[in-house]
Amino acid sequence: MNNELEKFYEVLRQLEAGQIRVAEKKDGKWVVNSWIKEVILSGFRLGKTVDMSDGVFSFFDKDTIPPRRFTAADGVRIVPGGTTVRRGAYLAPSVIMMPPSYVNIGAYVDEGSMVDSHAVVGSCAQVGKHVHLAATCQIGGVLEPAGALPVIIEDDAFIGGGCGIYEGTIIGERAVIGSGVVITRGTPVFDAVNGCYIRPNEAGQLIIPAGAVVVSGTRPMTKGPGAAEGIHVYTPVIIKYRDSKTDTSVTLEDALR
Repeated sequence: MNNELEKFYEVLRQLEAGQIRVAEKKDGKWVVNSWIKEVILSGFRLGKTVDMSDGVFSFFDKDTIPPRRFTAADGVRIVPGGTTVRRGAYLAPSVIMMPPSYVNIGAYVDEGSMVDSHAVVGSCAQVGKHVHLAATCQIGGVLEPAGALPVIIEDDAFIGGGCGIYEGTIIGERAVIGSGVVITRGTPVFDAVNGCYIRPNEAGQLIIPAGAVVVSGTRPMTKGPGAAEGIHVYTPVIIKYRDSKTDTSVTLEDALR
């Protein structure tokens, strides 16, 4: 085994153990450890496509990045029914994965979080503690460019069914994203509480504030043929900030754990 491949496997081991992570908060800001993504990318280049078929199902992928295998000692609940976690992903003890769901390489899912049915956690995405990723939601991933920030879901956030969070968006602590909301870095989000739009900061990061409750909305076009026809375009809207009533509606039942 050459030195580069040895380094790749060692980085996978450290990622799976939670000893390193692709992105982390330093001095209150999320930063990317781009060197980790560069090592992950090397694994695709160094690997060769092999047959990973299982029973009647055919699978072909790089031999360097097989599905990750867990033991009961890992403390992760992976309910039977087609769920896959790729090598190099970290799932903390007490994480629950409902079937079928998927967590890609480099992702980080912290303790007490639930990845619900048909939910996807993309490559290098970072999910905090006690987060609920509801059924069919998509948490976008990014491997290239190496310096690009992945999607960040901070502690105690709730991402509703059918949501899509993409392009390095940061969802603040305790935020609630209503069902069907799609947020990308280029999506203006209207804060109806404070009367302003939230747009990417100087680092190109779109940050949904802590405790924000976001639902789908629209805004009218103001010029061109669309305005003349009364066309509206999609706009997520912060309708309130989290309170005790919101807490009750999004709390996971203890019985599920």
